[in-house]
Amino acid sequence: MSALFEPFTLRSLVIPNRVWMAPMCQYSAEPTGPDAGVATDWHFAHLAARAIGGTGLVLTEATAVAPEGRISPADLGIWNDAQVNAFRRITDFLKARGTVPGIQLSHAGRKASTAAPWLGGGPVGPDAHGWTPVAPSPLPFDEGRPVPHELTADGIRDVVDRFREAARRALDAGFEVAEVHGAHGYLVGQFLSPYTNRRTDEYGGGFENRARFALQVVDAVREVWPDDLPVLFRISATDWLTENEEDEREGWTVDDTVRLARELRDYGVDLLDVSSGGNAPGVRIETGPGYQVPFAERVRAETSLPVAAVGLITEPHQAEKIVAEGRADAVLLGRELLRNPSWAQHAARELGAGPRVPDQYLRAV
Repeated sequence: MSALFEPFTLRSLVIPNRVWMAPMCQYSAEPTGPDAGVATDWHFAHLAARAIGGTGLVLTEATAVAPEGRISPADLGIWNDAQVNAFRRITDFLKARGTVPGIQLSHAGRKASTAAPWLGGGPVGPDAHGWTPVAPSPLPFDEGRPVPHELTADGIRDVVDRFREAARRALDAGFEVAEVHGAHGYLVGQFLSPYTNRRTDEYGGGFENRARFALQVVDAVREVWPDDLPVLFRISATDWLTENEEDEREGWTVDDTVRLARELRDYGVDLLDVSSGGNAPGVRIETGPGYQVPFAERVRAETSLPVAAVGLITEPHQAEKIVAEGRADAVLLGRELLRNPSWAQHAARELGAGPRVPDQYLRAV
């Protein structure tokens, strides 16, 4: 029996296998008007194809809890009922195919209001449906980026409320997994890292203060999310600053991640989705197959929190080994699922497990 194709249980939810789809922004929603942030036929086809292909859990792209929380004006949102209604079509289809639908709840913070990557990815202003971002501290992401507004205490409370309401809407939309996006230099991660958080109030300074916002967001989500359904948290295990001896900038570390994982567990998080980077520009990262797996492995070894590994996991036997050796409880695939929506079916065949194939496609088995 393949470890990769063993079901995995989180609370009462049984996910049919350990091949999961990582959130990947599509930059394909309307930027303004009544359809702003609403899932389109593109999003349906994109997510449905991976369910048809046998993926066990499909997570949406970073889905903004507020208009100003979008990475780009063309991102998905979950701040109104029109967005809820559009998502129901997707979640209904995924569940009918035996795939668990999950949503990543996000706020981009200082990295908001940018163009799609194929349009350069730079900041956009009001003439291109943009806005001034917000952040823990008034520090631009990089040269040429706007200085964000520093969130006030009231503004922080408002964002926490937005996460709560977004989770409530996500449940109404049919999602069974909620993931808080605390990685890649977006707002929650900005609060966590001393590189981006220079506040002197209760949300800045030492670890406990910098972690306060993340824990309040998780608390708000868990408050409205059913006890029998799981909440995930995506983390950048490191800013890749202290790992580079020549880089004198202070950032978030793997030690910090292990410490936070223990607190997240106590706040009701069921699994840590372990990625890295994205918070500081100009960072040197040595990548390679499975280069982020050791971060997930350490969290799993030092806490009782389940983990998912991500990052250049491309081959079935590579993924199988990660799970079989207990380095992670699941793998999240990104680009590889863009290349091959049926990766899970192909991997199941290669590993000797029975692929999950729709009746309409049985002639191809």
